[in-house]
Amino acid sequence: MCYEPPLNHRPAKQVSERAQHPSWSQQGVSLAHIFRLAVVFIASGAGVGYTPLFPGTVGSLLGLLLVRYGLGSVWDSAPLICLGLFAASFSAACVVATYAGRLLGEADSPLIVLDEVLGMVATMLGNRRSWPWLLAGFTAFRLFDIIKPWPASWFDQMQSGSGVMLDDLAAACYANLTLKVLQRLVRDSAL
Repeated sequence: MCYEPPLNHRPAKQVSERAQHPSWSQQGVSLAHIFRLAVVFIASGAGVGYTPLFPGTVGSLLGLLLVRYGLGSVWDSAPLICLGLFAASFSAACVVATYAGRLLGEADSPLIVLDEVLGMVATMLGNRRSWPWLLAGFTAFRLFDIIKPWPASWFDQMQSGSGVMLDDLAAACYANLTLKVLQRLVRDSAL
């Protein structure tokens, strides 16, 4: 906190302005507090992580909706830009997950669902986004996220923000490849 001299040492004009317009610090809100709230808000997927049952699944559903209604047009028109945005978002999410884990007292807190949101996005990158494929991707991602085949299991043991994010990215890679194989099989069987 910044040092503020007692009010009685300030000119009368400043005291009256402060009385009329109290600052956030006078109300008990600091920039550090706002930063902490923002970190937890982002890490929890805009509060989705506070869902009492299956917050990871609900976070994955948020990612599914983001893919369906937000990122699909970007992928169709500029896939390289989409990959760049994903890489930047993922890097920032590692930092956010690290801070959120520290604030919440648990590196892989169930409240942190940003990993599931971005995991679902990674699952669907380059894949069809019709509802049947979105549901297949959702199912595959949740399955791989739960069973954690290597290297996801190794990342999961890291107990850091990067580990939290990377284990879901590994699960998403498995799910993405599974979808690509299924889409190829469906396409080849339709010929």
